[in-house]
Amino acid sequence: MDRLFRLTTALALAALLVACSPVARPVGDFGRAAPSWTHDAAMPAAGNAASSLRGEPVSNFNKTDQEEEMHDRVWRFLVAAHAKDWVFDSSVELQRTRIIPPNKDQHYTVERYYAWLKRTEYQSSRTRYSAVGRHIAADIDTLPTTFAAICAVIEVDRQRAVAYSGLSNGLPPAMGDNMRARKYENDAFIAWFVRALNYRNDSYDFALDNLLVETPHEQSLAVDEALRRLSAFVARANRYDFCGNGTAHLTGGGVVIPSRYQRSGDQEVVLPK
Repeated sequence: MDRLFRLTTALALAALLVACSPVARPVGDFGRAAPSWTHDAAMPAAGNAASSLRGEPVSNFNKTDQEEEMHDRVWRFLVAAHAKDWVFDSSVELQRTRIIPPNKDQHYTVERYYAWLKRTEYQSSRTRYSAVGRHIAADIDTLPTTFAAICAVIEVDRQRAVAYSGLSNGLPPAMGDNMRARKYENDAFIAWFVRALNYRNDSYDFALDNLLVETPHEQSLAVDEALRRLSAFVARANRYDFCGNGTAHLTGGGVVIPSRYQRSGDQEVVLPK
């Protein structure tokens, strides 16, 4: 009864925090997450209580530097500062802090990015292609370091398991429970990144298909090529190939991803970054 009371109190606190402050995580320079007591301490504490109530594993281990970096680098793929609420910034923050279950994003649909492009006023219809190209290029530029950060966390979890197997006889049972809970948390976060990357790729693809019908331009060829490059990373992520040698993305790990075009286009078209 006492445990239930504490969990109920925590959930009530979470509801109060959500009602009294912006739910979306604050953003600082260059689109990076900004420090916030509400989002860095209060909401995660309430989320841990909510997760326990749902029967999900919760670890009280301190985060390693590698885990902190992975969370920081992945976060930009969970939200979209350049398209407000395209990736549902508020629900992302509730999911990140575990106040809501870790699968809310599975209900996202791909038309939102195109809808944002369509309602945004541009001086030229060609500029929408340039916008899509810039967004894809920004993702591609940050994916190698994001993959490396995820790989580092996978290695940390492996090292924890090795250390525990050799020292478990002298450790309290709670240590093993915390180790397994942290592995669950890291695995869930990595799976969320994979879903988010697929969602971005599908959203870009949907937008390009619609732009080709609505406002056909030769700039679409450069965007299609950028999507082919992004799709190689998506293929690696779906295989959980985060610890490659850094060159697999150039060829998609041996997978040839076909273009939507059967002809080459204007080689003069330059994708802006």
